[in-house]
Amino acid sequence: MSTVTAPGPVRTGPAGLVRPVFQGRTRRPRWLSVAVRFAVPLLLVAIWWTGTATGGISEQILPGPPKVWSAFTELLQTGQLVDFTLASLQRAAAGVFLGVAFGLLFGVLSGLSALGEELIDATMQINRAIPFLALVPLFIAWFGIDETFKVLLIAVATVAPMYAYTYLGVRNVDRKMLEAARSFGLRGPRLVFGTILPSALPSVLMALRICLSISVTGLIAAEQVGTREGIGYLVSLAQEYNRTDYMVLCVVLYAVLGLVFDGAVRVLERFAMPWRAGVAAR
Repeated sequence: MSTVTAPGPVRTGPAGLVRPVFQGRTRRPRWLSVAVRFAVPLLLVAIWWTGTATGGISEQILPGPPKVWSAFTELLQTGQLVDFTLASLQRAAAGVFLGVAFGLLFGVLSGLSALGEELIDATMQINRAIPFLALVPLFIAWFGIDETFKVLLIAVATVAPMYAYTYLGVRNVDRKMLEAARSFGLRGPRLVFGTILPSALPSVLMALRICLSISVTGLIAAEQVGTREGIGYLVSLAQEYNRTDYMVLCVVLYAVLGLVFDGAVRVLERFAMPWRAGVAAR
């Protein structure tokens, strides 16, 4: 009786080596990637539009996209939309700048020095554990309801994630790389900006992405108090006059701000870390 044996791997030489298989990546077309990325949001908008158009969703509860678009064009023609959006962006930018700057500084000091970690880490963990929304009444009592309160609230909201990710990135820098940099005479700021921060850049940029997302939440809380300009003030007006179309428009504006912030960080990653595409898992 004859037996059938399964074919083995193709041998290419006397050593029995197997021809290597290409392990690279095949990139999808850019248009396809963009289409897939926006498919789910567009599907949700289609469901929303269909539900309000057919009467399945009451427009008193959730206005349809046409009414929200009418509110958008109305505010755009009066100039309020541009003014309010710019006011919110300025507050968010100032708060994120302060939070990111201090979080980056504290993360580097704590990651590089045992003394720095002992002095800074406990305080930063306390700050991370306290919900920043619980600080709103205290900040109003301390700083009033002017711009200082709003900027500082956003800064406090963003300093903790920047610190945590920077600390993690600095701690993960290869010690041999640091020793090599020191052997070439790099010390102090040159060591930090020339070796440590570039190595920790993936963690730092991830922290920046999270900080920008959190800044939108801080912006919502800050602009509910003592504000005459900003998207949060528009929300207050919408509640006062029961304009649900304005309310939904504000939600859409906050969502667009989040997408813009995330897209900006993605572009920054592409230019700041061109080498990552060759070493990343995908």
